[in-house]
Amino acid sequence: MNEGRIAFTAVYLKGEHGYVGFIEEIPGILSQAPTLEEARDALVKLASIAFDEERRNAQELTAGQDVLREPFYISISLRSSKKRV
Repeated sequence: MNEGRIAFTAVYLKGEHGYVGFIEEIPGILSQAPTLEEARDALVKLASIAFDEERRNAQELTAGQDVLREPFYISISLRSSKKRV
């Protein structure tokens, strides 16, 4: 399997009991951990699991069918992100 990288925007909210992280562009993937580093690590693992599971589901759904799989590209705007304090 070929591997690649794509950039998303991770957002971390500092709360009373640590950090909550989510990915702006992917709904439903949230992490929570006592430290920022742990929240980052958990978010990466959760996103990876979600992509793997969705890929597995798609392969099961299309098993035995005449299927074309190809790379899919989209253009995104490159906007500067300002940190709010």
